[in-house]
Amino acid sequence: MKDITISESVVYIGVDDKELDLFESQYEVPNGMAYNSYVILDDKIAVMDTADSRVSEIWLGNLEFALQGRKPDYLVVDHVEPDHSGSIAAMLEKYPDTVLVGNAKTFAFLEQFYPGLKCEKLTVKEGDTLSLGSHTLTFYMAPMVHWPEVMVSYESSEKLLFAADAFGKFGTLDTDEDWACEARRYYFNICGKYGAQVQALLKKAAALEINMILPLHGPLLKEDLSYYIGLYDTWSKYEPENKGIFIACASIHGNTLAAAEKLKAMLEERGAEKVSLSDITREDMAEAIEDAFRYDRLVIMSASYDGGVFPVMEEFLAHLRDKTYRNRKVAIVENGSWAPSAGRVIKGYLDQLKGIEPVEPMVTIRSALTPETEAKLAELADALTK
Repeated sequence: MKDITISESVVYIGVDDKELDLFESQYEVPNGMAYNSYVILDDKIAVMDTADSRVSEIWLGNLEFALQGRKPDYLVVDHVEPDHSGSIAAMLEKYPDTVLVGNAKTFAFLEQFYPGLKCEKLTVKEGDTLSLGSHTLTFYMAPMVHWPEVMVSYESSEKLLFAADAFGKFGTLDTDEDWACEARRYYFNICGKYGAQVQALLKKAAALEINMILPLHGPLLKEDLSYYIGLYDTWSKYEPENKGIFIACASIHGNTLAAAEKLKAMLEERGAEKVSLSDITREDMAEAIEDAFRYDRLVIMSASYDGGVFPVMEEFLAHLRDKTYRNRKVAIVENGSWAPSAGRVIKGYLDQLKGIEPVEPMVTIRSALTPETEAKLAELADALTK
């Protein structure tokens, strides 16, 4: 069990999973994933969520060590997603008298994932409290952050916010890396669609005095909380975090990528604050989505394909649409040897988004760059940096 100190009464019992390669079977996690879980030791004992079934045996060992011969009274289920509820059945088998605490949707989902789960249940709603002795939990509903049943739990004596998946990040707890980078990639790919719901949770949290945020993934946050909350506020308002230009490029034979590299050089020559280029045919899609949301300008550069757009670019555009990308300046560069069609498809996706300001001109390349199309790229670089 990790040597992570919260307090004498609140013990960390989570598990680092260093073998996991894809979180939710889609997001690359080169540094693994942390499944966080906690125990509040008082007159009554409350376990705060469990862990993925992949690590049940380790997690149960951590729990037993923390209990020191006692038995848990409650298991609070803030989030039913299997990476957090996957050890519930194993826990109930070992501690059958444990009362599960959740809201009405919690128990509906648990029955779907674990049919016939037999246990005593305590159903709570917004503002309900649970006294453990000197510790008291208050429950706040956080629907669609990022599932409908999500709630967060606030412990008032130590001022701890058990935040479910909010404020989480990719990576294990012993990973030495900048929090914002992997938290941003995590947020926009997992919670990004639900900015309004995150804003609602932030308003509830603003009324609480919080000393520590305890998420279900990633580090426990205990210093400079305004930094983390401020980033979540920016992200959930769909505001750019930084001034800069992200170029998302999908190239078949390399000509579109060569044009993207040329445009990047032009933008840097003109003093753009930051220019980031991703060849999305080869690089992590989740990171491309992260950068699209991070910066205030986006350039979409793609080859045409089968009368439409290159498939990997269509996947990128679908992600932007599904994550409700908005409030950005966006430019388009298409390539097509005989019937350029990428621009039309890209425009069709952008028309579905709110607050998109087109940056002209849209540049059309016929196979490879020519002096004429380089001049058009220069014109676009001027427009993006003026």
